[in-house]
Amino acid sequence: MSALHLTGTVLPAGEPAQLWIEDGRISAEPVPGAESLCADGFLVPGLVDAHCHPGIGPGGAVPPAEAEQQALVDRAAGTLLIRDCGLPIDVRPLQSRADLPTIIRCGRHLALPKRYLPGYAIELDDPALLPEAVAEQARDGDGWVKLVGDWIDRAEGDLAPLWPDDVLAEAIRVAHDLGARVTAHVFGEAALPGLIEAGIDCLEHGTALSSEQLAELARRDVALVPTLINIENFPGIADKATRYPAYAAHMRALHAGVGEMVSTAVEAGVRVFAGTDAGGMVEHGLIADEVEALHRAGMSRTQALASASWEAREWLGHPGIEHGAPADLIVYPADPREDLAVLRHPKHIVLGGTVFD
Repeated sequence: MSALHLTGTVLPAGEPAQLWIEDGRISAEPVPGAESLCADGFLVPGLVDAHCHPGIGPGGAVPPAEAEQQALVDRAAGTLLIRDCGLPIDVRPLQSRADLPTIIRCGRHLALPKRYLPGYAIELDDPALLPEAVAEQARDGDGWVKLVGDWIDRAEGDLAPLWPDDVLAEAIRVAHDLGARVTAHVFGEAALPGLIEAGIDCLEHGTALSSEQLAELARRDVALVPTLINIENFPGIADKATRYPAYAAHMRALHAGVGEMVSTAVEAGVRVFAGTDAGGMVEHGLIADEVEALHRAGMSRTQALASASWEAREWLGHPGIEHGAPADLIVYPADPREDLAVLRHPKHIVLGGTVFD
C-alpha cells in the first residue's frame, strides 16, 4: 500500500492542514515519497451509522453475501463505522474484511414471544430470564446489548412495555458489571420511565420522550438515536393496523411529534446521534438523508454532521482524524457544514488507508 499525502480543511477543527497516510494510519509527520491524493477539499472523519442492520432485509435475516452487499452500499455513502444495533446473523466474518466498514456488534435483540418482529430476537419465555440473557449477549458482543423495550401488545391493542422495572434494573446492572452498555428500542410512553430509571445508556427512536424526560436524559448522559427516516414509516404502519385502532392512532401521533421531540432534545443538551435503521423498511446507504432530517428537526448543519461523524466516533470509542488513528476519512469537494447535500458527493472515501472512489 503506497503512502498518501492530503491537503485540505480538516474537520472538526476547520483549519487547513496537511496529513499523510502510511500503513493504513494517519500521520501528522511527512512521509517521503507519498503520493498526493488531494490538494484541497474538506477532510471529514468517516461517517457513522449508529443504528444500522447489515444482515436484515425486508423479510428478516439475509444470507452473508447479501449482508456484505449492504455494507458495501453503506461504504459507498461514506459510512465507515456501523453500530449494528441488533442482528439475527453473525457478522463477525464481515468484521474481518478490511474493505468493509467497521462494525460494532450489539448481538441479538432480546424480547418476549410474539412481542417483536418474527425471527429477529432471542425470545425469552419468562421476563425474569432477562439478566442472564443480557450477560450472555454482553460477553459475546462488542460492548453493547440491545433490548426491545416496547412493542404492540395485541391483548391491549397498543404499545406496551416488555419488562418489569426491577428486572430491567438488574439486567442493566449486569451489563454494566461486564463492561457493556445497553440500548433499547422504544416507541411509546409507558416503557420510558422504567428504562431511564434502570440506567439505560441509549434509547433508539424515543418518539414519545417528554421535555422532562429529555432533561433527565441530559442529566444522566443517556444518548438518543431517533432514526428519523425510519419514523417516516409510522403512518404506513398505522394504515395497515386496522385491527388495532388505538395503536394506529398512537403511531400517527408519535410520527407527528417526533420533530419537536428532537428539537427539544437538542435544546436540553441530549447527545443525539444519526442512525438510519437500515435493513427491513429502510434501504442501506441513506446516512446523508438522516443527517439532513436531523437538521430539519432542529440541529444546526454542523451539529447534524457531527452526530454522524466526529462526535459519534468519540461516543463509540473510535478516533477521528488524528495522528496514529486508522485512516478512515472522506474527502469532500466543498464544506458540508455549509451544505449537507455535499455528503452525497464524496470525492474520495478512504478506509484503512485504501481509497475507494
